[in-house]
Amino acid sequence: MTLDEAVEFQLDMFDRTAGYGSLPGDPVRFDCPDVNLDSYSNIIVCMSGGKDSIACLLRLFDMGADRSRIELWHHDVDGREGSTLMDWPFMADYVRQIGLTFDLPVYFSWLEGGFEGEMLKKDAYSRPHHVETPDGLVILERDTSRMKLASRMRFPQQAADLRTRWCSSALKIDVGRRALTAQSRFNGKRVLFVTGERRQESANRARYNQLEPHACDRRAGRTGRHIDAWRPVLHWAEEQVWDAFRRHSVLPPVPYRLGWGRSSCMTCIFNDATIWATIDRYFPHRTRAIADHEIAFGVSISRSGKNVLELAAIGTPMAIVDMDALEQAVMTEYVLPVLCGPDEWAMPPGAMRGAACGAP
Repeated sequence: MTLDEAVEFQLDMFDRTAGYGSLPGDPVRFDCPDVNLDSYSNIIVCMSGGKDSIACLLRLFDMGADRSRIELWHHDVDGREGSTLMDWPFMADYVRQIGLTFDLPVYFSWLEGGFEGEMLKKDAYSRPHHVETPDGLVILERDTSRMKLASRMRFPQQAADLRTRWCSSALKIDVGRRALTAQSRFNGKRVLFVTGERRQESANRARYNQLEPHACDRRAGRTGRHIDAWRPVLHWAEEQVWDAFRRHSVLPPVPYRLGWGRSSCMTCIFNDATIWATIDRYFPHRTRAIADHEIAFGVSISRSGKNVLELAAIGTPMAIVDMDALEQAVMTEYVLPVLCGPDEWAMPPGAMRGAACGAP
């Protein structure tokens, strides 16, 4: 299955099943806040390092999940080939520290060259995927005999269509798909694939099913690979997310401590003028790197048509007061604690900011 076929499969599934799936035994459920975790041999949590993916993990803990079955998967948006264009420098190590804190294995995967390499693709084939497994790193080459030369040479744009917002499809969905299909350890197993979307975030996500077969599910096929996609916090309000953090004494991730309302890439395409102005004040090299690409492409990162420096100029930067978080923001090694004492927990400035970082 190609990436476009996988995306169309998922979108078609949403259209056909929205509002259905309530009958016992039906594999598709629009609402499914609970599942029988003991029925799965593997529980994969897609761990971005943001509040919602961490909330998924805490929800599993609250449900009494067997931790020996849980593994965390993190997709390195910038890859491992030297680019530092998009993501927070510490994010990969932060996820690694989450795994160490809760004694869970963490497996990283990425598209070779990351976001920047894919964006700069010009009359070229897509690059290989790199996938960490329990047996080591696997490099998944592309079958160029079945591919066409293609170009991007522009930033992805804000859209529900994953062919336009290609960062999600090329750097996360497709990477995760190949990580699933490339590992025979999932054949004949029941796998729960957990992601942290919430309906409150957007009108598009409000239509998502909470439980459905994953695009890589082959339960009736030769491999017998049963994969259910489950979104355990899909029905949660943001207040419930932060309550889970408080109850488990998990410190809010650094972006929220700085004032960000979302923890995606630092230089996310959904950033608004306030965030760009804040980045330009505290991390000006990051806005300049985006601006250089905008000049080369003749196309801005924002669908408004304003370039990143224009957006920064019209925005009012946030005043960052958490100096520990500010220092951590430029480090590749995560040195802050993951947990805190029950009396030390505090709501971060970025909580409940909603569209402060742009439409989700």
